[in-house]
Amino acid sequence: MATMIPEEVIDQVRSGVNIADVIGQYVQLKKSGKNLFGLCPFHEEKTGSFSVNEGKQIFHCFSCGRGGNVFKFIMEIENISFPQAVIKVAEDANITLPTEYQEVQENSNQNSTANKLIELHEQAAKLYHHILVNTQAGKQALNYLQQRGLSSDIISQFNIGFAPQQRLLSPFFKEKGIDYQRLRQSGLFIEDQEGKLRDRFFDRVMFPIKNPQGKIIAFSGRLLSTENTEMPKYLNSPETEIFNKRRVLFNFDVARKSARKEQKMILFEGFMDVIAAYRAGVTNGIASMGTSLTEEQVNMIERVTSQLDVCYDGDAAGQNAIRRALDLIATQSNRLQLGVIAMPAGVDPDEYLQQNGAPSFKQMLVDAAETPVAFTLHFLRQDLNLNNEADQLNYLNSALKVIAQVKTPLEQDVYLNQLVNEFQLDKESLQAQMQQIIRQTATKQTRQQITVQNDHREQTPVYQQQQTQTVDRINLAERMLLRQMLHDHDVWLHVQAVDNFNFIHEQYQTLYLLAASYFDTHASYSSAEFIDYIDDEQLQRLLVDIELSQANDDMNMNAINDYLKIIMQQTPLQQQIKTKRAQLHEATHLKNRDLEQQLTIELMDLLKQQQQL
Repeated sequence: MATMIPEEVIDQVRSGVNIADVIGQYVQLKKSGKNLFGLCPFHEEKTGSFSVNEGKQIFHCFSCGRGGNVFKFIMEIENISFPQAVIKVAEDANITLPTEYQEVQENSNQNSTANKLIELHEQAAKLYHHILVNTQAGKQALNYLQQRGLSSDIISQFNIGFAPQQRLLSPFFKEKGIDYQRLRQSGLFIEDQEGKLRDRFFDRVMFPIKNPQGKIIAFSGRLLSTENTEMPKYLNSPETEIFNKRRVLFNFDVARKSARKEQKMILFEGFMDVIAAYRAGVTNGIASMGTSLTEEQVNMIERVTSQLDVCYDGDAAGQNAIRRALDLIATQSNRLQLGVIAMPAGVDPDEYLQQNGAPSFKQMLVDAAETPVAFTLHFLRQDLNLNNEADQLNYLNSALKVIAQVKTPLEQDVYLNQLVNEFQLDKESLQAQMQQIIRQTATKQTRQQITVQNDHREQTPVYQQQQTQTVDRINLAERMLLRQMLHDHDVWLHVQAVDNFNFIHEQYQTLYLLAASYFDTHASYSSAEFIDYIDDEQLQRLLVDIELSQANDDMNMNAINDYLKIIMQQTPLQQQIKTKRAQLHEATHLKNRDLEQQLTIELMDLLKQQQQL
């Protein structure tokens, strides 16, 4: 049983970190007004609605509603318990905790299946790694990796292993008494017709695949023997509860931290390219599970960096893959600044490193960088004979369509001048044709945006409109009053002195009662601290929403009394409205049209009274 962490230790950790520094390891944050904003890591979005308030030490997503303090963020992003979140925040901030709190057991059964599957992969990775570096069975694979330039430290860093011809994983787990169904779910085995499990991977160098939190969730195995041409060169784990290849990037757990310093990521084509870059000291490299980048992976990248350089192989297949990646990113993200690192023809990053060494490799990543437009213009020249008039015209038409999409006139001018100088053309003619392309594109986009929206609109009944306006007004009064009560002790005492005061809505009343209990043991108010005092997640989110709402912190007592008046006078009137609605519903059910009409008029009168309060 885990030792409960005392409140004073929790307070020490919370006050010892800046929430922006912690969240900044997962989300790219930019200052806007009083808060920091970025793309929410909990759902996919195009416009950043995720906010961090350093003064209050809380976060909030205005889209999905998640919010809380630093511990809540770590709990949700890492899928761990509250005690584990306290431990992780402390460890990452180099805050030393007493030893009795450093081993925290997971008491919750939440996602227990996922945790167990991850544990299976962690154990399998240890076995594969042990076979590679410590046994005769792994000697050939170890020699292969060393010939590729991988040192013992690199092999250990990436936890590379080897699955031998002799299938060892199945008996290894059976000896440990692991449940059969869990083994089936793991993706580590293939089930035969008799229901027996046998190792999925054999005779392969094993590359562990990790989630953004650094936990092993899958493997990619490279065939060691090249004699068997029927087998795929690379074999990935199948999709499981913990592994979706569309949502995984190799080395992302390491690269996202490095990207904070480097201010960019580099997308490579394969695992070995990422590892080659790491050997050269470039730790912000990532790779997709295959050459095709997915929308989900683009969302992962743009949450942590604003600059992405694409560095694929210099052969035709690599260049085509770059073009596809650029097209996808351009359609999915308007936040990423893109660059292309042009490798020499026929050479991949791993080969370049082996041929030229680490210093030259790092310099190449800088010198070979070009804009997506420059890359595309080079790409369009492939397989064309530019001495041929027809090919030349085709190229110029395609090039002008690309340049027409460039946003800044200065950059457009640079590329137009390149065409003028290379083909000895009149610049005004090129500009005229480009402007024609721009007009045609704008006309087409305008036509696509014209849609008829009025056909299916339904008018909201007047009494429903009034109800919405009134509820919003009451909610606003309760929200502003509670916010001021929490932050101003004089207001708190003033409201407590009002006889028979209660908030109308249950969630505000519950927060009020919790706050009263909180103030019994706390001399001052801290929103980040109060969040830990609340167990209910919906109430936590409401509190964060209240804290980040626009309010006048210098509110006078007249405004407080106005809010009290709205809430206090609303209570009996609200009960009348509730009763009248029930009567109206019954009259409608009985199809009593005269009574229904009369009750509707009476309800509207009550709603008007409510609106005037």
